[in-house]
Amino acid sequence: MFSRRHPYLFFLLAFSSICAAVFIVTTLVIVLALNQSGLTDFDASDKDKVGLIEVTGYIMDSTDILENIKTFRNDESVRAIVLRVDSPGGAVGPSQEIFREIKKTVLVKPVIASMGAVAASGGYYVAAGAKGIVANPGTITGSIGVIMSFTNLEEILKKIGLAPVVIKSGTFKDTGSSMRKMTDADRALLQNFSDQIHRQFIAAIAEGRNMDVEKIKTFADGRILTGETALELGLVDRMGNLEDAIDWAAESAGILGEVEVVHPEDKKLDWLKKLVETTIESIVVKISAHQLITG
Repeated sequence: MFSRRHPYLFFLLAFSSICAAVFIVTTLVIVLALNQSGLTDFDASDKDKVGLIEVTGYIMDSTDILENIKTFRNDESVRAIVLRVDSPGGAVGPSQEIFREIKKTVLVKPVIASMGAVAASGGYYVAAGAKGIVANPGTITGSIGVIMSFTNLEEILKKIGLAPVVIKSGTFKDTGSSMRKMTDADRALLQNFSDQIHRQFIAAIAEGRNMDVEKIKTFADGRILTGETALELGLVDRMGNLEDAIDWAAESAGILGEVEVVHPEDKKLDWLKKLVETTIESIVVKISAHQLITG
């Protein structure tokens, strides 16, 4: 009766229902893809999982990594953690924060570091806090040192007729400025700063690896090392890939059988998942209403 009296309205309702159904299928595929990629919340009710945390690229901020470590540390369903490091290093402060959080976590559950293509400088710094380190023979690691680079543009400024004016309240406030030559006092200050950070780096490795400081000093001169050489020096424990590190973590935690690996939720995709869920609910309500009208 409804279709005979209002054929055009019936057509519009039917067409919108088909479009809604197609959209639901599409959004479900997106949600499934997100789930399969390991970017959704893991079920804390299940036991015997290994949490995988990735440290990739330059280490400039530790906020998300610290949160992920603490989340896995406090979750009883996660029996061990694998820290996958693929980083050439970065800022000192964030590297130290990650190292310290890993050291605290090792007291609660096993943490195994897995080195990818490169885990050097700050990348090695964070790995050194783990219970064990797995590297590939060709992994680029080491680079235990500190570097600061400055460029003097004074002569170029003179040629183009620019004269910088600096007002400061302290002798060393413009140390490292590209607008003037570095003084002996500047250089001594920066060298002392670099040496202090270097000593902290060596001390952290000695703590994390249970090694003698004097032994570390023999190769802590900024040189890069292969994973194979790092093994000989005691900087890593085993040769192997990510799967080997996961197996070691599971073994250390006493996990038997197949290992389930979980990833932290990527909060950057929270808004997308919430939008998809809200849209699906809205469409379901509209389709239900259409069915009541057409029925």
